[in-house]
Amino acid sequence: MITLSQLALQRGGKPLLENVNLTVQPGWKVGLIGANGCGKSSLFALLLDELHPDAGDLDLPVRWVIAHVAQETPALPTPALEFVLDGDADLRQIERDLQAAEATHDGTRQAELHARFDAISGYSAPARAGKLMAGLGFTAQQLEQPVAEFSGGWRVRLNLARALMCRSDLLLLDEPTNHLDLDAVLWLEQWLRTYPGTLLLISHDRDVLDNVADHIVHIDQCSINLYSGNYSAFEDQRAARLALQQAAFAKQQREIAHLESFITRFRAKATKARQAQSRIKALERMERIAAAHVDSPFTFSFAEPERLPNPLLAVEKVAVGYGERRVLDHVNLVIGSGARLGLLGPNGAGKSTLIKLLAGELSPLAGQIETGQGLAIGYFAQHQLEQLRPDWSAVRHLQQLDERASEQALRNFLGGFGFVGERALDPVAPFSGGEKARLALALLIWQRPNLLLLDEPTNHLDLDMRHALTLALQDYSGALIVVSHDRHLLRTVTDEWLLVAEGRAQLFDGDLDDYRDWLNARQRIGEPGNAGNGNSAVDRRDQKRQDAERRQQLAVQRKPLEQQIRKTDQRMEQLHREQQTLESALADPASYDDANKARLKEWLLRKGETDRELAGLEEEWLTLHEALEAIG
Repeated sequence: MITLSQLALQRGGKPLLENVNLTVQPGWKVGLIGANGCGKSSLFALLLDELHPDAGDLDLPVRWVIAHVAQETPALPTPALEFVLDGDADLRQIERDLQAAEATHDGTRQAELHARFDAISGYSAPARAGKLMAGLGFTAQQLEQPVAEFSGGWRVRLNLARALMCRSDLLLLDEPTNHLDLDAVLWLEQWLRTYPGTLLLISHDRDVLDNVADHIVHIDQCSINLYSGNYSAFEDQRAARLALQQAAFAKQQREIAHLESFITRFRAKATKARQAQSRIKALERMERIAAAHVDSPFTFSFAEPERLPNPLLAVEKVAVGYGERRVLDHVNLVIGSGARLGLLGPNGAGKSTLIKLLAGELSPLAGQIETGQGLAIGYFAQHQLEQLRPDWSAVRHLQQLDERASEQALRNFLGGFGFVGERALDPVAPFSGGEKARLALALLIWQRPNLLLLDEPTNHLDLDMRHALTLALQDYSGALIVVSHDRHLLRTVTDEWLLVAEGRAQLFDGDLDDYRDWLNARQRIGEPGNAGNGNSAVDRRDQKRQDAERRQQLAVQRKPLEQQIRKTDQRMEQLHREQQTLESALADPASYDDANKARLKEWLLRKGETDRELAGLEEEWLTLHEALEAIG
């Protein structure tokens, strides 16, 4: 297990952790969350022995193999597949030892090494690496491509595949979905759920945290709090904890006011001086409770567009691509003033190409595009972060857009994006990726667009900023087209889907779960042995009979699982209702009056029992569904 005992850590004189205690059991999948700069990555550095605690102890099993994603990838001539295989250190060591044994003609040693090679599934390692790479979006042709020929984002994927290739006891992942598209995120999520070791995952993707994590570690104000369950469970538990804290704070403030009033009235009276001194000492000894505080540092909204022409854009029989290569053909699309489209499609199918076409960055190879009078496009893409002037401040970037606006108005606006005080006047050069993304969004919003084109807008944004962006987009009155791997954002700000696949862009009748099923079915069709084998010797009647028998067998296997799922659903629904009742009672300040002490104790005990039972049932529900999916 991983144990932190009274641990303290500072970076550059700034305290990150103070007297924290934490125990992570083997096999746990822990989501690590907290504001940017709170110490999440520094905790990883501690586990990797790159940093050392300023006080306290960190205990980690000595023999554990730790895998993590490297931050840099040199421009190597090594083929991509071989680079990923290098992640399995045992495999590579046995290969080197085999070469040495063959050179010395040591038959006994060769036999021993071949046995070890077989035990670690060395013969299937290239296939395993290829499967990892395919899941992360690499094509078969890219497996032999030198690492040096890949762009920065694809090298990040190579590093991720290499880390997953390692047969590790502990896997450390810091924002692994930042450079992935939705398809790869769905695949990675499934892979992480079946990972047998201990997982520590830093992520700002609440769907990934909900579907992978069974515990949440929250770093806040130099302390660490451990919560059981996924991110949604964390939100519920933290809300209940903050309600309790706020009630305790209010009660203590009343007590402090009473003591201070007594001291003020009787301090000068000789007959009451002793009692006054006693109360002064009581105040000094009192451990102060902080007021509960969860306000997001980000608050902004989209101003009403000056015009809303309808339609905003009309695309008719358009082909688009690069040079002579067509990526999409026969695209027909009418974007009305209230359109809210989410783009879906496999990696490389042309989602970003379509966005660039609509933004005017690509010209159509055929067909025509008609724009509404007064069309104002707001386009956000990752490459726009690189177009920020490193020597300019956030305020100066805005001044270039609106010279008439006062500096105070610009600073007020930027404050909603976290650029408070002098930060709004600092040069952009040392800004983090998240800060640059926030600034790019601020510049876009200031221009009051009536059509928003967003290509992965949540990359580098933390949970608070993603939440603020989601709320702003929900109230946005213009049209919206978005490509994102953040499913929570997609679900809450879009109401139609456009599937970009096989050179076409067409409406998709379904939701994100249906899209996941579509991807899985598409992948199964593409697997060896799943296309028709063209064997006409099999009698069709026998085939139908075999299919019917197979369906009957599956039905028999599925029935008890389906019954158990129904029972589990019913019990979870009961517990959810009871949980909501208890949370409402605990949020009522009157519950903390002295007269309600006994009942409050019962509520708190029952709340803990309900949370534990619900967490167990949710895990059981997931296991049952996985078993059901495995049957087919």
